[in-house]
Amino acid sequence: MEIPIALTIAGSDSSAGAGVQADLKTFNALSVYGLSAVTCVVAEIPGKVSRIESVGTDMVREQIVLLAKNFAIGAIKTGLLYSSEIISAVAKSIFEIGPRIPLVVDPVITATGGDPLLKPDAIHAYENDLFPLASLITPNLDEAKQLLGDEIKNRKAMERAGLELAQRFRTAILLKGGHLPGKDALDLLFEGQKITPYSAAFVREVATHGTGCTYSAAIAAGLASRMALEDAVSRAKKFVTACIVNHFRWRSRSGGQIDALKHSDEET
Repeated sequence: MEIPIALTIAGSDSSAGAGVQADLKTFNALSVYGLSAVTCVVAEIPGKVSRIESVGTDMVREQIVLLAKNFAIGAIKTGLLYSSEIISAVAKSIFEIGPRIPLVVDPVITATGGDPLLKPDAIHAYENDLFPLASLITPNLDEAKQLLGDEIKNRKAMERAGLELAQRFRTAILLKGGHLPGKDALDLLFEGQKITPYSAAFVREVATHGTGCTYSAAIAAGLASRMALEDAVSRAKKFVTACIVNHFRWRSRSGGQIDALKHSDEET
C-alpha cells in the first residue's frame, strides 16, 4: 500500500514540543511519512525562548528541492519561517515544485509564552509571497490581530475577521479561537462565504506549547491522505484535543512544571 507523504518546513524546537519535531510526531501518529526542511534552530523550553538562529536560505531551498525531486509529496505545511528572506525562499521553492501541492500555512509569529519568533518585516513577505500559494492559512486570534489590526474578542468578531481574511487572501482560513474565554475551544473554517465550526471542550490547567504546530500538521496529514479539507480539519481538531488531554507532565530541575503534548491517536 502506498504510504502518504507530507513535508514540514519549520523551525527545530530543542524541547521537541513544537516545530519540526511536533510535526513529525503528528505525521507518524496519523500514518503519514514525514519529511522536514529546517528553517531555523530554536533553543527553547515550554514558556521560554532562549535563542534563535536561522538556516541559510540556500540551504532551506536545497532541502525542499531535493525532497521534491525524490518523494511524491502529498501535502506541505509551513511553521516558523523566522525572516522575510526565508519566507520568500520557501515560497519560490514551493512555486517551482509544481504541480500544485496542498499547502497549509501556519503563520507562526509569537511563541505560546509571548516571545517573538518572527522578524517584524516578515509579515509582508507572508502576505505577498506565501499566502497566495496556500490552500489553507491557520492563524490564531493573536496572529489574526496582527494581520488585520483589530482585536478579536468574541464569535461575531471571529466571523468578521475570518471572512475578511478569506476575501483578502483568496484562500480557506481556519481561525483558531482557543484564546477566547469560555468552556469550549471554538475554531471556524472559512471557505469563501461558507463557515464551518469545530468545537471541543477547553482543557484547563495544561500549559503546553506546540498546539498550533500539531493542529496544522494533522490537517496536512489528512490532505496528504486525500481527505477533503473539512474532514481533515475535523479529524485534526479531535487529534489535537486528544494530544492535550493525554499530555505528559514533569517537574523541571528548577522545581517548575513542564507539560507537553502526547502525540498519539488516542481518543479523548
